[in-house]
Amino acid sequence: MAGTETRALGSMPLPGRKKGRDMIGRFKEILSRGKTKEQLDEHYKKMEELELEKGDFPAMVIAAIITFIPVVLIALAVIFGLVWLFYIYFT
Repeated sequence: MAGTETRALGSMPLPGRKKGRDMIGRFKEILSRGKTKEQLDEHYKKMEELELEKGDFPAMVIAAIITFIPVVLIALAVIFGLVWLFYIYFT
């Protein structure tokens, strides 16, 4: 079964997936299921016409930071808390 990727926990190949296919191509394939060619052309045309304003990129970066930093801090706090509890328990 050369040329196909396998699942992380199994040995069966995933159908239709080949090494080297880019992520955007996979997203286009997934999003295009059940849509006509005209609908897809209209969608991609709208995507190409979409232009970012001057402050859009910094706003997106700030939004990403505000979204991910609390999650990362909570995860680190849980890990640190567990390590601390094990340290106190075993010493």
